Amino acid sequence: MSDSENLEKKLKHYRLSRDEYERLTGLLGRAPQGVEWALFSALWSEHCSYKSSRIHLKSIFNRSERVLAAFGENAGVLDLGQGERIAFKIESHNHPSYIEPYEGAATGVGGILRDIFAMGARPIALANYLAFGEMSAPRMTALVDGVVRGVGGYGNCVGVPTITGQAEFHRSYNKNILVNALALGLFREGEPVLSARATGVGNLVVYVGAKTGKDGVHGASMASESFDSAGESKKPTIQKGDPFYEKLLIESCLEVMRERLVEAVQDMGAAGLTSSSFEMAARGGVGFKLELDRVPLRDRSMTAEEILLSESQERMLLIVRPENIEKVKSVFTHWSLDAEEIGTVTIGPDVELFWHGECICRIDPRLLTDEAPRYERPFDQWSPKHRVDSKSLVAMSASGMEQPAGQLLKILASPLGGSRAWIYRQYDQRVGAKTVFDCEENTGVVRLPDSGRQLALVLGGRPHVMRFDARVGGADSVAYPALELAAKGFLPLGVSDCLNFGNPENRDIMSEFVAALDGMNEVACELATPVISGNVSFYNETLGANITSTVATGLVGLGDPIDNTSIDACETLPPRSSFQNARDELFLLECDQITFTGMNAEFVGGATLGHGDINSRDTARFIQLVRHLALAGAVRSTRVVGKFGLPYALARMCTPSLGAKISWEPKIKGRWFDETLYQVIFAVEPDQAYEWRQLFEKIGANLPVKLVRLGEVTGDALVFEPRDRNQIWSVPTVKLRQAYETPWEI
Repeated sequence: MSDSENLEKKLKHYRLSRDEYERLTGLLGRAPQGVEWALFSALWSEHCSYKSSRIHLKSIFNRSERVLAAFGENAGVLDLGQGERIAFKIESHNHPSYIEPYEGAATGVGGILRDIFAMGARPIALANYLAFGEMSAPRMTALVDGVVRGVGGYGNCVGVPTITGQAEFHRSYNKNILVNALALGLFREGEPVLSARATGVGNLVVYVGAKTGKDGVHGASMASESFDSAGESKKPTIQKGDPFYEKLLIESCLEVMRERLVEAVQDMGAAGLTSSSFEMAARGGVGFKLELDRVPLRDRSMTAEEILLSESQERMLLIVRPENIEKVKSVFTHWSLDAEEIGTVTIGPDVELFWHGECICRIDPRLLTDEAPRYERPFDQWSPKHRVDSKSLVAMSASGMEQPAGQLLKILASPLGGSRAWIYRQYDQRVGAKTVFDCEENTGVVRLPDSGRQLALVLGGRPHVMRFDARVGGADSVAYPALELAAKGFLPLGVSDCLNFGNPENRDIMSEFVAALDGMNEVACELATPVISGNVSFYNETLGANITSTVATGLVGLGDPIDNTSIDACETLPPRSSFQNARDELFLLECDQITFTGMNAEFVGGATLGHGDINSRDTARFIQLVRHLALAGAVRSTRVVGKFGLPYALARMCTPSLGAKISWEPKIKGRWFDETLYQVIFAVEPDQAYEWRQLFEKIGANLPVKLVRLGEVTGDALVFEPRDRNQIWSVPTVKLRQAYETPWEI
């Protein structure tokens, strides 16, 4: 084989382009040697370097007086006051979950948990954002089953409740599903916030946790490329997780952190020991001397390269002062975990790798981190998509116009509109006894143990809005979940985002990425809710077919204290998402910016079109207004109107014994299931409805919003009574629930 052919073979194996090869040879002053190939392959991958997105991420709004840590650490940290702080982050595990759904989803949960307790926070809540294809697509039933079992199998065993989530279904995910995992952790008063920045020349580099195996080798570079039809060949790159080891690792790490025995911590996640060691050294401006043959192994035949790239789970890298090493070892021995000194912190700048006494690599870590390629992928300036004027929308045929009751039942019985209970009932939602609202509600809520305050968590990001317009979809990924928090009385505090996109080398995809990021950033800035952590997942495509560009977000909000002894019967709980009492008056609060045909158009095979545009400042003011109105004691229940419009939202609020009489009709005759950004339903106690409306007049008079009375909560049917008496229609609540809970699952 010629030198040229041998080079091409190496470039293909290590997933490096010819231009990247030329760049690294220029930095080194020579061709890469030995394990250097593996190092550059891992840390210059899209997954680790963010080489296609970094220039755009610099503009993200990520600062406020509450932010204690943001990008550059394992997770973002917010100060809640009263001695309480939280860490949270969402990340993707898309490629591994498509190849091996159970292990891919399980290790996604394990990995995000480690990002949280690596900061020093105890994990207290989990959430997940899932996107699947059509159930008739090849492998889809197995993918759905494996992912849901993997999420539950890991989270349930490790003892952290899953309190909220989101599951989407669309044909664009037929060959590339999304599995995004979020974890949230709590620092109690006096507990330290740890950094991933190595410090202290002479300090020890300590490997802790499970032993290293060959699973996950080249996982980071695999997650940085598109799929072809050879998915089976990638299975060796998928990690295997053990939630029981994770539980031991959580307790042991938190113990040494509380005792101030650790200087810095890094999870061995993507690219394993390579990323954790080189990134820690580069952040701290120091060097490392590492002895790879001291790494605890499951397989003694492993090579130095395999040890560097392995993504075996439940492992961490600690920086420990020499005088503390015996105490650290004692703690990990107590929890039956390895704690092995594998190196020392040096004055630097080089990281030196030794294998059985021989130095096999000496390299400045900044060449792998700071000098990674930065691509300015071409993109187009965004202009509104799929817009028509209001007259054109009126002229369009109205799907479901003749039989809205039948259309509503079909929607409720479909994968697009049906219950997700069969998914979340596989998760332990209340372990730890701090859950106030679980997945049965729109917003997950836990009670903070010291202050008694409520902490809310909600996911956002609606793919059908992204398909309508990427900039609007990006803005909506913050606005809609922030509105859900506000509708329960919570103050939105911060955002974590997972940006799932196709091939960034595709100009259209990059244009959507930039537009969505701009929209998201604008709303976050107006709301003063900083984006403090997250993940970019590119190359979500198979054989040239991209997924829907999908912005998944997690937002946290803070609410008033509640009595721990009365969570089930507490009168100060947030408004519920379903009707609570007959005769409650129903109101619709609206900030009419965009009206579009929405998910119903996709459901019936029509065009997704609309008119109007989103105004971030008006949206932020609307969200603030909603929160003030939701905090009024007269409000029994609230729901943000989303997919399939107002009738679907009202149907979701119905219980088997409580329906509603609604004197409302769509703006355009017959278009019952169009969607408007943004609307919120309030159910208010009848005796206090007048005072509540006076409150609205007082605080909302100068805002571009409208409040209308919809009707009232009644008996056992959902009835619409528009002005045209010939258009009255109704559905028994029993039928609504039967349709919604139709067992369409696998």
